[in-house]
Amino acid sequence: MTVTPSLVARLSAVANQRHGAMSGPVLQHKRYNPALSAALALAWRTLAQREIHPHRLLRVLLQNRHYPTHQVQCRTDQSGNRYLHSNLAIGPVAKSTGEWLHHWATVAPDRAFLKERSGAGFREISYGETLQQVQAVAASLLARGMGPATPIVVLSGPGIDHGVLMLAAHYIGAPIAPLAEQYSLIPEAASRLDYCIDKIKPALVYAQDGAKFAKALQRESLANVAQLVSRQVPSHASSFENMQKGRADATLATAYARVGPDTLAKVLFTSGSTGNPKGVPQTQRMMTVNQAQYLACMPLLAERPPVILDWLPWNHVFAGNANFNLILCNGGTLVIDDGKPLPGLFERTLENLALQRATISLNVPVAYGLLVAAMRDDAPLRQRFFEDLDVILYAGASLPEELWIALEEMAIDVTGSTPMMTSCWGLTETAPSCLLHYQGGARPGMIGVPVPELSVKLVPYQAERYEIRVKGPNVIDRYFDAPDKDAESFDDDGYFITNDAVRFASIHNPNDGLLFDGRITEDFKLLSGSWVQAASVRLQALDALDGLVQDVVVTGADQRDIGLLIFARPDKAQNNEGDTVTDAEYTDQIVDRLKTLAGAATGSSNRITRALIMSQPPSILDGEVTAKGSLNYDAICRGRAELLSRLYNDDDPACLNIAI
Repeated sequence: MTVTPSLVARLSAVANQRHGAMSGPVLQHKRYNPALSAALALAWRTLAQREIHPHRLLRVLLQNRHYPTHQVQCRTDQSGNRYLHSNLAIGPVAKSTGEWLHHWATVAPDRAFLKERSGAGFREISYGETLQQVQAVAASLLARGMGPATPIVVLSGPGIDHGVLMLAAHYIGAPIAPLAEQYSLIPEAASRLDYCIDKIKPALVYAQDGAKFAKALQRESLANVAQLVSRQVPSHASSFENMQKGRADATLATAYARVGPDTLAKVLFTSGSTGNPKGVPQTQRMMTVNQAQYLACMPLLAERPPVILDWLPWNHVFAGNANFNLILCNGGTLVIDDGKPLPGLFERTLENLALQRATISLNVPVAYGLLVAAMRDDAPLRQRFFEDLDVILYAGASLPEELWIALEEMAIDVTGSTPMMTSCWGLTETAPSCLLHYQGGARPGMIGVPVPELSVKLVPYQAERYEIRVKGPNVIDRYFDAPDKDAESFDDDGYFITNDAVRFASIHNPNDGLLFDGRITEDFKLLSGSWVQAASVRLQALDALDGLVQDVVVTGADQRDIGLLIFARPDKAQNNEGDTVTDAEYTDQIVDRLKTLAGAATGSSNRITRALIMSQPPSILDGEVTAKGSLNYDAICRGRAELLSRLYNDDDPACLNIAI
């Protein structure tokens, strides 16, 4: 079907009837062009095939008024490397996060900035109150001798006091390092806490609750570090309440004036292939440029103050940089969700959704999966979630198509249209966003095109598959105190080596953007967005199963949990019928050992929860064994896709449940 002027006129008439008169016919709108016509034709055919009401297409027509089109320039060098950059221009870039805070404290002093649960409702702090508290805490920090050479470590998760402390540190140029809560709360992860403390060498450590974090605060690595606590304050610690009594003066103004784009704002730790976290510096420029890049791509962010309900931890770049700064930059409200997408905790998220509407949903696929399941039989929840929603964005892992379709159909049921549905790609090393699909019409797996001012280098890796490398003002130029990592992380042209793989959505048109295509290395992400160090998990599994198996393949990319495809010991595989081994005595031995291993795990990123024992050994003919004699994990998973599917089917008798 061709999108003709008569069809557009017909759609415009329906749009006017449903949404009120427009400023002019859609056909005459500046965003209407032949390329859009072709895209709408494809959308129309897709809708007809799915028997979905054409109001979804109307939404595309109407919202193209707000979406810039992708403007990608592409060139190829003599080595076959391809380089992408955007022709979009970014607007003004703030000198520091303090500029945003001062602006909104003046323009909208009474608007809520941060909200957190308190009793049956929420405790909140306005922009005006936030600036006052930030300046007071910053003055108290200066009185303690804090500044650029005295880092702060945070043990606890998101909270209003945490947010105020973070902005106060930014205000005077004191680096702050929020750490994963599990480093403090899970005994098996305590060595990572010590490692990070040793790297940062903080002058101050903050925890929201002195009792909850008592064991961490008592660790030898923090013995000589001043402690700051909000609740249940130990006798040797300072209370956050007293820190709020500082007085802003000329000394504070001088310290604030010295903070600039190159000031180190924070250090975020991300897991590396060695097992020890890597410290990733975040400068003021990286954070403020990234928000200007977002705004250039998605001007709708500035059309009204955004509201986000967010559970994600602030030690993660997605929440701590992208979400927090998006709200601060655009004068919105960040509602801290004290639930999590975990059994027994997601009910709290549903309760918070019932209390608070959001205009933007930024989450990981596992959370959307739980949300869709909850909304299927809960019409009021669907209404509450979609009625004021402008954007659904996912990151951290691929969103399954069935969830994408379910969200679209529920949105249409509630509002007659869909919000903008999209994804992006980035890293802790890029503050985070590098690629974003922003012109509308995205589909699962699409991660978009380069944001403005960023250069993307695509190095050929396999047929139509590229390793993606990046360079720009939001990209690090070194790691924190890790010169060995620096040497291996940048190529000769200064591009950061990501080890991620991408493909073109259309080989003929770079404006259609890129598709994420996994890791060049074997590491992968679960649906939750957690990285799994497959090599480390494999070695632990082989050690636990010593004498029982030939080898194992770690699985779980874009799944809820980690699984094992096990190559059975040859004597157990012989004379076995079928592709799997189901001998009860043998499988019981394997399950018992894996349960012991799972009991020692520190989280979903290293806990094996399922296994399947294969009877056929790895095939050299099928490329399952490399020239070096090691396993080719990609070839095994592709060639044994049916077995991989069975591994994640809880009803399949060959799937061994490693419940603890």
